[in-house]
Amino acid sequence: MSTSQSNPAPGGLRSAVKRKTTADKKAQSTNAMPLSTRSAGAGGSSSTMMKLFTDEAQGLRVDPLVVLFLAVGFIFSVIILHVFAKITGKFTSS
Repeated sequence: MSTSQSNPAPGGLRSAVKRKTTADKKAQSTNAMPLSTRSAGAGGSSSTMMKLFTDEAQGLRVDPLVVLFLAVGFIFSVIILHVFAKITGKFTSS
């Protein structure tokens, strides 16, 4: 009969080397990733926090400068209305 060779893994030596390098790469990538969101630098769930600042976020996208101008404009209009009410109140009470 013929002598039997014992292959270390099914598929031969090349397959075994490929599996070993793939397993090593997978182990390195899992070790490189942080285990928790806290160690990643996020206080809460990183998937929901990132959705606020990406194009995947739903809703109206407004520049922060526009929001600032609208808020200041609203405050200014309230002040003007108060002044206008004081001035008209002085003329009507005479």
